[in-house]
Amino acid sequence: MFFLYVYNIFFPIQEYTMSKIWILALCASIAFLSGCADGGKKVTRLDVNTVTDLSGSWNDTDSRLVADEMITDCLDRPWYNQYAQQKGSVPTIVIGKVRNKSHEHIRVETFIKDIERALINSGKAEFVANANERADLRDELADQQGNTTEETTKDAGMEIGADLMLTGAINSIVDQEGGEQVVVYQIDMELTDIQSHRKLWLGDKKIKKYMSKSSVKF
Repeated sequence: MFFLYVYNIFFPIQEYTMSKIWILALCASIAFLSGCADGGKKVTRLDVNTVTDLSGSWNDTDSRLVADEMITDCLDRPWYNQYAQQKGSVPTIVIGKVRNKSHEHIRVETFIKDIERALINSGKAEFVANANERADLRDELADQQGNTTEETTKDAGMEIGADLMLTGAINSIVDQEGGEQVVVYQIDMELTDIQSHRKLWLGDKKIKKYMSKSSVKF
């Protein structure tokens, strides 16, 4: 009735016809649906370990599972016991460069953090800061000189040198035909002795995803 009243204000002389009434009803419906759309957003909290794959792209689940599986495989191989026995303690590892060579943007920093977490939680290796983190730590160490009390100032030259460096790359292969797409991610990692440059472990992990037209963006 409100829309009829408004309509009557602007068109007081014209008579209502069935077509005009239908137009007014359509306008009322659009206004009602627009109001519903504005307040219809729904947010549901999920467990961080829940597997979600909305777009088919590399996601947090891929990063976490790949890191866990590859570190477990790395530390369970024969090289580990041999190296630990020769060294007399667990190896000290640093994460080197992990390059993204895939077809999509991947936050490599998140993957590296998942690797660090898997290494530390394994209890089978010590872990030291990478090059970027060491630069920040050295800046802090230099800033302490002459600015902090003698008892709390940290001495330079006391860093622990890493024995091994872990590096890697993320690659992808895309196969698409019509409304179907298959993406294969291949993650290659290698562990190298820093002093001798001897490669101790080579590992790889593949993830294969199929997407139908409804989930593939063109």
